[in-house]
Amino acid sequence: MKSIIITGASGEIGGALAKCVSTNYDYIAICGYKNSEKLSELEADIMTDKTKTENNTPYQEQQIQDTLQQSKKCVCRKFIGDVGDYNFVSNMVDTVFKEAGGIDALVNIAGISHIGLLTDVTPELWTNIMSTNLTSIYNTCHCVVPHMVHVKAGKIINISSVWGLAGASCEVAYSAAKGAVNSFSKALAKELAPSNISVNAIALGAVDTKMNSHLTPEEKAQLAEEIPYGKMAAPEEAAAFIKGILDMPPYFTGEVVKFDGGWI
Repeated sequence: MKSIIITGASGEIGGALAKCVSTNYDYIAICGYKNSEKLSELEADIMTDKTKTENNTPYQEQQIQDTLQQSKKCVCRKFIGDVGDYNFVSNMVDTVFKEAGGIDALVNIAGISHIGLLTDVTPELWTNIMSTNLTSIYNTCHCVVPHMVHVKAGKIINISSVWGLAGASCEVAYSAAKGAVNSFSKALAKELAPSNISVNAIALGAVDTKMNSHLTPEEKAQLAEEIPYGKMAAPEEAAAFIKGILDMPPYFTGEVVKFDGGWI
């Protein structure tokens, strides 16, 4: 059973990716935190009626096996919780491994941003930004990697930002977290390459998601003018690019790849 874990799946990019890879994976674990309703809708869109369950109702192993034998569609399993919480992540990964029999891919998309001066970033906000954007990646990788090393195969993609490369005024905490994600990915790629496991980061540019909803139509138009391609990326375009990296040979590893329309 080919399986994948996608964090931040209740967001536009994560949701688009889950749908995009639904024909490539037998088991998709979608994880979200604040929008459980959207996560449930995504789960219902992807999986067959035979596999629908409430989040708090454990899947029965035989039920999953029967579903896979009866349908070519994948099993989709939602997990609602904070990926910055190690215990939550550990339990999620254990469940996925038990139900799917292995973990072939991990895509870390969960993230939050904050616009404001560094002096206005409270210690609590700093901790929250680092927990969601960086600690979450430590948590998922720490729990998933042993399973991948055991079979000497796996793909890990960490979603970063161009601000992790160039830095953004009034987004110091976010830029710092994404810069750390890039370094984390490069270092882990070297560590896991002997085990045939690839690790890459994707530095996204401006994508038309809720994260950029604070922009007015005029500000979005001005931003589009700054991008050589002339527009913000659609979530579906970002998802297609992520899928393309998932499909790369494992020799492609240790890269921080920009997807920004030539912006930065």
